[in-house]
Amino acid sequence: MLRRLHPEQPESFAFTATNQQWAEAQITKYPEGREASAVIPLLWRAQEQEGWLSRPALESVADMLGMAYIRVLEVASFYFMFQLQPVGSVAHIQVCGTTSCMICGAEDLIAVCKVKIAEKPHALSADGKLSWEEVECLGSCTNAPMAQIGKDYYEDLTAESFGKIIDDLAAGKVPLPGPQNGRYAAEPFSGLSSLTEHDAGKPQYNASVALATDLGDTVKRIDGTEVPILTPWLGKDGKAAATKSAPKPPKAPATGKSAAKQAAEAKSKPAKTKKAEAKPAEVKEDQPETLTGARGGAPDDLKLLKGVGPKLEQTLNELGFYHFDQIAAWTDGHVAWVDARLKFKGRIERDGWIEQASKLASGDVTEFAKRAKKDGLYED
Repeated sequence: MLRRLHPEQPESFAFTATNQQWAEAQITKYPEGREASAVIPLLWRAQEQEGWLSRPALESVADMLGMAYIRVLEVASFYFMFQLQPVGSVAHIQVCGTTSCMICGAEDLIAVCKVKIAEKPHALSADGKLSWEEVECLGSCTNAPMAQIGKDYYEDLTAESFGKIIDDLAAGKVPLPGPQNGRYAAEPFSGLSSLTEHDAGKPQYNASVALATDLGDTVKRIDGTEVPILTPWLGKDGKAAATKSAPKPPKAPATGKSAAKQAAEAKSKPAKTKKAEAKPAEVKEDQPETLTGARGGAPDDLKLLKGVGPKLEQTLNELGFYHFDQIAAWTDGHVAWVDARLKFKGRIERDGWIEQASKLASGDVTEFAKRAKKDGLYED
């Protein structure tokens, strides 16, 4: 399945004040220079807030973490837990279609989705409340067929029970998650054959269902108000701890020297200072020299650059770039100018266009160009 940005995008995105505080606290988990490690939790929070990830949301997270936009798109398009198109305002239903569920009736569940929600996956229902998709194994094979709705599993489904769940969701009701055929969890259909003495005293629901029931709304998205923001690595509420324990004195090495002599030697040595690492300044855009058309009417095949496909080649041509030597001559300022006019920033550096173009302009051939010519392999 292609993972593309949705053609219709909102004008902007901003975290709510609470979610912004949460996101900033998450970033502090990671050392300076490693803020990009927070990209998945921040994307997840953005999706929880909006229901899906829009281009402005991706760019907002990228700006918070100092990442190229294309890098964040790569993460969001790789993991199927991220939705790149609008989903139902009440719930997005994920029907497992892998072997166990398929054998046990997943196709019947998908048929119900087509009738009650929309004919095609990732399309909204007529009232905009529900959407659906078929997914790979969700790991509940013993309870096949099943579906994930929100954060909870609905298992041991039939077309009838699944249809009722969808009707309840559309009506604003919250169906009880877990097995829908009377099973407690994943015990045999015939009943327990061991540990039967514990069966009588068990709670009403298994732990997963009990937690969802206590929450009271199993399809509710996190909005940041559920629990206080805890940052144990700093202190509560994202604030640095008020007091720090005094550092322990360093253990003296076993050199045979007295403590007084070691102290005197240490005092005589010049103190080492940590050199501050200057953050690179943002490169100012500088428009490179462009052409109104290819020299001699014969443009280079820019698709021989790894990362450039037909669409990007067309964009580059429209910007005035037709030849490898033009790209090979780009400076940092030129890259900043071109990057700002591509669909997502960061492609040039990621795929090394300048280095590739330099080789191709000189008559050399890159490994990618060899494969592209041989197999007709082009990228976008």
